[in-house]
Amino acid sequence: MNSSTLNHCHNFLNSRGCCAANSKKSNKGWSSVVVVVKASNSNGRVETIKSSGGGGRAVVMESTLKEIGHSTGLEEMEAKTTVGGGVEDVYGEDQATEDHLVTPWTVSVASGYSLLRDPHHNKGLAFTEKERDAHYLRGLLPPAIATQELQEKKLMHSLRQYQVPLQRYMALMDLQERNERLYYKLLIDNVEELLPVVYTPTVGEACQKYGSIFRRPQGLYISLKEKGKILETLKNWPQRNIQVIVVTDGERILGLGDLGCQGMGIPVGKLALYTALGGVRPSACLPVTIDVGTNNEKLLKDEFYIGLRQKRATGQEYKELLHEFMSAVKQNYGEKVLIQFEDFANHNAFELLARYRTSHLVFNDDIQGTASVVLAGLVAALKLVGGTLAEHTFLFLGAGEAGTGIAELIALEMSKQTKAPLTESRKKIWLVDSKGLIVSPRKESLQHFKKPWAHEHEPVNTLLEAVKAIKPTVLIGSSGVGRTFTKDVVEAMSSFNEKPVILALSNPTSQSECTAEEAYTWSKGRAIFASGSPFDPVEYGGKLFVPGQANNAYIFPGFGLGLIISGAIRVHDDMLLAASEALAAQVSQENYEKGLIYPPFSNIRKISAHIAATVAAKAYELGLASRLPRPEDLVKYAESCMYTPVYRNYR
Repeated sequence: MNSSTLNHCHNFLNSRGCCAANSKKSNKGWSSVVVVVKASNSNGRVETIKSSGGGGRAVVMESTLKEIGHSTGLEEMEAKTTVGGGVEDVYGEDQATEDHLVTPWTVSVASGYSLLRDPHHNKGLAFTEKERDAHYLRGLLPPAIATQELQEKKLMHSLRQYQVPLQRYMALMDLQERNERLYYKLLIDNVEELLPVVYTPTVGEACQKYGSIFRRPQGLYISLKEKGKILETLKNWPQRNIQVIVVTDGERILGLGDLGCQGMGIPVGKLALYTALGGVRPSACLPVTIDVGTNNEKLLKDEFYIGLRQKRATGQEYKELLHEFMSAVKQNYGEKVLIQFEDFANHNAFELLARYRTSHLVFNDDIQGTASVVLAGLVAALKLVGGTLAEHTFLFLGAGEAGTGIAELIALEMSKQTKAPLTESRKKIWLVDSKGLIVSPRKESLQHFKKPWAHEHEPVNTLLEAVKAIKPTVLIGSSGVGRTFTKDVVEAMSSFNEKPVILALSNPTSQSECTAEEAYTWSKGRAIFASGSPFDPVEYGGKLFVPGQANNAYIFPGFGLGLIISGAIRVHDDMLLAASEALAAQVSQENYEKGLIYPPFSNIRKISAHIAATVAAKAYELGLASRLPRPEDLVKYAESCMYTPVYRNYR
């Protein structure tokens, strides 16, 4: 290295407060500090540029290549780490293979104690003898060495001992905070068993009790106290290369209502699935809760509640806070960060989506994700019941954001297939809300998002009467009210349908419109059934029925990955239709023979890659993709960009 290079490095270290001359302590403290600056040479190996300091026990500090590059402007230090042809891997999570030697920390105590407490790089007993020497881990671990596979086996054995699902949830959250790669390996390899724990239905109970089980923050809490300084707050998050943000204001958590600040369990859970099922790197994910208060009196009186103790802010105050957040996100993370709205109440969900869909990359999972996964199930169900979408009649119980979102996407797909106007396609779809069938005489009193579904018909007060009057071939529940698909309703559906399609979508399990057993029993084994929460297989009439799960987790991880790998700048409805078609295409003949209209979750990473490729292709087709040139094989490209949580070997 020449003197100019060393001067640049000295300047960089001084600017970071790393000057050895200023680091001397008394004899009781550190005797000296060793500052080590490292950079990759042309062969990709890390070499020491400069070290300073004396003997004695040392603190070793390594500045990241990226930071030095910005500080010095040196050509050899400006290399950007990329993976999969353009998706940045700033933190070295996915570079090369697990055999690629990676130095895990940027600033760390040489004793290695802090390494064991860094969830991004901790491997527990999997550190090899060589690594234990190189990273000052001698004596800090028992002598045994356990592979990641053995650790996984041990943890699954421990998790299965818990009788209470919430205990499993807490154990998994502890693991995520302790050993990130092992957590995701566990989730990927045991997805069907663990999905109900980290997602619905257990996450609902976790949110209800979040104040009591809260241990350490897992995302950003932006409350009314941060108004005017949200950009500054975002900068407090340690990661800079954020690609997906899941945000909630906690007002409508699943079917459980207003849980305020305790809704954080939803963004945390959703982003865990973005990584495990969609391969988005953990460092690129940011969970956010917007806390504007809660109208839940029980929480306001709960001494363990972790949020603002006030009634919900509404109107202008609410809009200003959300607008500041949206603007700050774009300013801090750029145009291509995906913002997923989650569990906002109807009156805000539609307005936020409409307001920001033309200026930001936004996606509402409750409106659009649910719609896409349900449409996929319906497209697949046509293979069992016959006909086209336009030849069927749909009746919804529930006319909120999920119900109207699903209805609109079905109508869009019908219009696409038949070339008929959207207004005509909507006439095949009927909705029932708390006041009965939505019909034109009620139009003046309806909320704006319900008005397109007010068709000509005499008033009908109950779901059973609506079923008998409309004679639908498909019954869809998105009401959030349990046990509303009664025996009379299911029997009525079965009286004029050889194979009635019944989708009980409300979460969690307690809010499901009916159980799988009820649907199969009351229809005498003829129903094609799927639900939002998981149900066990049902034996009826000597045949085993496996209920499908219309779970948003089929769609949003792959959908988000498709937006990321294409560098999409906006979400278009055609992308949602493409995602539905891609998911339906993954249902095999073997699945159909079991009555399934969704593929098994055991193949979810493969499914997500296909959905991502289809969504990315649509983004390129619509001119909304910014990552150029377009890869030749989008499925392979999607797979190459997916995070894999196997352990890395450290120098």
